[in-house]
Amino acid sequence: MNLFIKSLVFVLVTSLLASCQRDVYLFTSFREPANEGLRYLYSTDGLHWENVPGVFLKPTLGTQQIMRDPSMVRDKDGIYHLVWTIAWKGDQGIGYAQSRDLIHWENQQILPVMEHEPTAVNVWAPELFYDEDNNRFIIIWASTIPHRFAKGVEAEDNNHRMYYTSTTDFKTFSPTKLFSDPGFSIIDAVIVKKDKEDFVLVLKDNTRPNRNLKVAFSDNPLGPFNQISEPFSDYLTEGPSVVKIGNEWLIYFDSYGSKSYEAVSTKDFKHFEKANSRIAVPEGHKHGTIFKARKKDLKKLLKETSSSDTF
Repeated sequence: MNLFIKSLVFVLVTSLLASCQRDVYLFTSFREPANEGLRYLYSTDGLHWENVPGVFLKPTLGTQQIMRDPSMVRDKDGIYHLVWTIAWKGDQGIGYAQSRDLIHWENQQILPVMEHEPTAVNVWAPELFYDEDNNRFIIIWASTIPHRFAKGVEAEDNNHRMYYTSTTDFKTFSPTKLFSDPGFSIIDAVIVKKDKEDFVLVLKDNTRPNRNLKVAFSDNPLGPFNQISEPFSDYLTEGPSVVKIGNEWLIYFDSYGSKSYEAVSTKDFKHFEKANSRIAVPEGHKHGTIFKARKKDLKKLLKETSSSDTF
């Protein structure tokens, strides 16, 4: 079989497998100034992304009624769960809603995760992690509680640490606890399951001199996460989202300093290569999370009107 025929067979087989896949990649998204609501990107390969027209959940919660940092997972029953930032400052909770089709949303409410801390300045960038081994959801987020931790290079109203709660049903929640205190201001953290008892935390060092992305490691999704790495991204980067494609991991992130969306690839979370030339992300996309959705749900999304007034 000559090279041309081999290549043709490879392309045909790859296309056939792609058409048989039941899931596609979706990327939750929002646009500044974050008052419109939930948007999506979609991809069949995790590299090249297209907009899904429309807004699919308008933000109505909290004093500022915004939606930033939307994070979503799909559970074993096929239900999609969404959390998001509802305010820059003042509110002491996060937004939550659930859906069976990514269009119609139920149980929209504020989860008052920091109401027990009256001096908490903010509740930023909640991230959902579905711990399948223990059939629970772990929610992590960044908050500042002035004078709670040793004074570093940050002002007291900007000295963030990561907190968490867990739930099995989004009705009852474990008490909020400290999730990560690396000794510096930390936000935008994402838990990644690399293997059994092998977890990575992708995080933003939010101190003024750095404001870049690093990783840390643990054998438990609740940590403690140690061996914090040197930064793998440039100055003024944030909002990491991680997806595994084949035998590599891609870490997407918002490079707000250069006003671009970027990515790096890694196989071990120790060595990183720039992957900007391999990806295509629509202009205006702001960071969310990548998850797998049913192909039939994407088809329904694409059939819906692009008018946000419908939602």
